[in-house]
Amino acid sequence: MNLEGRLIANRYEMIEKVGNGGMATVYKAKDHILNRFVAVKILRDEFTTDDEFIKRFRSEAQAVASLTHPNIVGVYDVGNEGNLYYIVMELVQGKTLKEVIQKEGKLSWKWSVNVAIQIASALETAHKNNIVHRDIKPHNIIITEEGMAKVTDFGIAKAVSNSTITAFGTTIGSVHYFSPEHARGGFTDAKSDLYSLGVVMYEMLTGRVPFDADTPVSIALMHMQEKPIEPITINPAIPNSVNKIVLKAMQKDGNLRYQSASEMLKDLNMALKNPDGNFVFMKDSENDFPTQKIPTMYDTEMNKENPVRRKETSKKKENKFITFVKNHKILSFIVGAILLFIVTIMITYFGLKLTQVKEVMLPNFVGMSKEEAQKTAKDTKLVYTELEAQFSPDVPEGYVISQEPRYIENYKVKEKSEIKVVISKGQEITTVPKVVGMKKEEAITALEEANLLYEVIEETSKTVEEGYVISQETKENTQVNAGETIKIHVSIGTGIEQVDVPNVTGKTEAEARKLLTDSKLKVEVIYEESKSNDNGKVLKQSVDAGKTVDVETTVVITVNKIVEEKTATITVDLKAITGGYETEGNTLSQDIAKSVTVTIKADGTVKRTDSNVDKNKTIKTEITGTGTVSLEVEISDSKGGKWNRTHRLDLSKETQYTFK
Repeated sequence: MNLEGRLIANRYEMIEKVGNGGMATVYKAKDHILNRFVAVKILRDEFTTDDEFIKRFRSEAQAVASLTHPNIVGVYDVGNEGNLYYIVMELVQGKTLKEVIQKEGKLSWKWSVNVAIQIASALETAHKNNIVHRDIKPHNIIITEEGMAKVTDFGIAKAVSNSTITAFGTTIGSVHYFSPEHARGGFTDAKSDLYSLGVVMYEMLTGRVPFDADTPVSIALMHMQEKPIEPITINPAIPNSVNKIVLKAMQKDGNLRYQSASEMLKDLNMALKNPDGNFVFMKDSENDFPTQKIPTMYDTEMNKENPVRRKETSKKKENKFITFVKNHKILSFIVGAILLFIVTIMITYFGLKLTQVKEVMLPNFVGMSKEEAQKTAKDTKLVYTELEAQFSPDVPEGYVISQEPRYIENYKVKEKSEIKVVISKGQEITTVPKVVGMKKEEAITALEEANLLYEVIEETSKTVEEGYVISQETKENTQVNAGETIKIHVSIGTGIEQVDVPNVTGKTEAEARKLLTDSKLKVEVIYEESKSNDNGKVLKQSVDAGKTVDVETTVVITVNKIVEEKTATITVDLKAITGGYETEGNTLSQDIAKSVTVTIKADGTVKRTDSNVDKNKTIKTEITGTGTVSLEVEISDSKGGKWNRTHRLDLSKETQYTFK
């Protein structure tokens, strides 16, 4: 059933399908009340009539809704509309860890440990809320665009209870990541999730799962019976401490694994600081003592007696006993059986009384001060042990962060049981490194090594090369709390498409225009005369060929344009000129000399001078040149009269001109 376009609960508009799971289909949707995008998980049609699947579906919502953690996909709403059961969740933009591994192959050990820390942190919160995920695998880990890991799909998660037994073959999940106890249908708890996390780390570090076969049953048997190839054998770049963390998490015996996510988190964080350190404690399962026969006090005392006397006494008793038995066979058998039964009961009773250890209620040490925890342990006759102190942003210095065994209401332990606690060192303070000018990957590594989170903000820049840090919102050398998020701005280049400038020198103007416009560049043309080059060809270009520039950049080309000389006839009609002679400021229109002097100039250069010319005559001359020529005619007579007139002659348009 395709729900795209449908409005559910008069609130959630299904926009597009984004994924399918074992139980449900996931849609991207618009929440019209809060005006935000969300993910809506809808139970598949074939399961809506199955009460067991509906129960599991609701279990997912109830389990995840109680969890608040940055590495767990948040749940906003849950409900049903008829037979349509849905969960509304946080919409996370990114790829699954499985997709990342399939694309990249084996990942760097630092990045892998960082992701494992985030998953373990999510599991720590879930386990503290008595929730076991039971399906930890790369498919259920989303890596956001900022590099944050988020655990999703608590589809088969279940609150820890006394009945967490699952028959193999009925669980929804991937057998490649099952713990041995999960594979054989046994009791699953928090340590089962840690085994699966170990398998996920194995795959991140090596690019492959530790066990693979043709059938799920074969893979399950390998989880129960075979040892994995050590990841460091496949990828020698893995530090020894990280290799040990994976092997400890994947121990077949749950008692030999990490006992809590907090314990595993401690080693993971230490691995980033001291990758070659020998701090991963591996328990040994082969130190159990064999069963031995222990002699009774009676045997010991008898051995101290005289051997001869003991032999004679024994012989006499044996003779009497044999005689009695021979005479009273049936009675002797009955009495012997009764005595044997009584003796057995007595031995069992007193043996249990002697070996039985009193049980006490397990206190909740979390939140107590160190002194209060020590006193409480002493008062309840428990052995108080401190593990390595840890930094904590939530627990004040000197107070208990966690305990092992974990506190469960009304849970009893035996007297003198060891209680391991982790004491807080308070909030860790770290120094913000300078990352401006670094490559994005180098900046992320520097922040991670300073125990800081990061948020990458991409922006365009005309001055900073793509992939380098432009700025950071928290100044370098600032003291901040460890775990804070530092925002860094990373260049994605100009954000404008760029092209290479073609070589148009020597091309015709038309050819140059086409090449440049086809390359998404603008063209501007100027003309220049060079008689040593071909007319109409490009002499030079303003942007060098081969240079990379933004699209729409203007390239100026200089085109050779040799102008052809043209000739025009210039006529001076002296007869038509009847006025305008001037002498000493007075106009002489009638008393003009019969002959005049005529001078014709072109661009200030005298082209012709005629003297004693009859004023009724006409003078003609030719002017040769290019472009526009400035003409000037001067007429004067012997009486001091003058006449002057100018004209700009465009030789490309005019072939003759007459001065009148």
